[in-house]
Amino acid sequence: MDTEKSNSDWSDVEIQAAVDAYLKMLAREQSGQKFVKTEENRILREGPLAGRTKGSVEFRMQNISTVLVEMGRTRIEGYKPAKNVGANVARSIRKALDASTVLTLEDSDPTADEALLEQRSAKFERKQFDYVPKGIKTPIQTTSTRKVYFRDPELRGWVRQQANGKCEGCGKAAPFEKDGKPFLEVHHVKHLSQKGSDLETNVVALCPNCHQRCHHSDDREAFTAWLYDNVGRLEKE
Repeated sequence: MDTEKSNSDWSDVEIQAAVDAYLKMLAREQSGQKFVKTEENRILREGPLAGRTKGSVEFRMQNISTVLVEMGRTRIEGYKPAKNVGANVARSIRKALDASTVLTLEDSDPTADEALLEQRSAKFERKQFDYVPKGIKTPIQTTSTRKVYFRDPELRGWVRQQANGKCEGCGKAAPFEKDGKPFLEVHHVKHLSQKGSDLETNVVALCPNCHQRCHHSDDREAFTAWLYDNVGRLEKE
């Protein structure tokens, strides 16, 4: 028998819990690990989704599949997309997907889309790194209205994490925060347009002022030389 809660609208916290659980299952599926949907459903109903029915949790997972397909993203094979997802529910699911810290294989995929790169790299910035990301030795070029390059979101998150909120150029704290995090821009010391790599040996986290200095100032060559001398991981290419 349904309870009053099982028939009520889902809160943002509940939708976030469902999305995080879904992405964890997706990550396991992508890595070849097995999981049992009914067991994951039970765990959710004994925890953050207490009071929800087995059927309502199953349907929410199908809702998430629908939104992922609409976004052109990978879904769990065992959760067939629901035919009808309300606009408000879809909006809440997209918000939860953006906010989730759960990493899936596609989060590591290089992209030339700046907004998507930022979204993916933000996840990695919150991760505890015990390695240096592989990066991209020869970034692939693609063309839209201008030339752009595929870059590694994992590497971008790692570089910002290494900077710890301080510009690697001037040494000052980031000038402001974005989404609650110090805002630093990632600069390729040898520009990608000059066939520079997207590797940890060619990237630094800079405040906007120092970033523009690298591109436009009269002393940009001297400043770039200073970066090579003072940021230990950099290597000339």
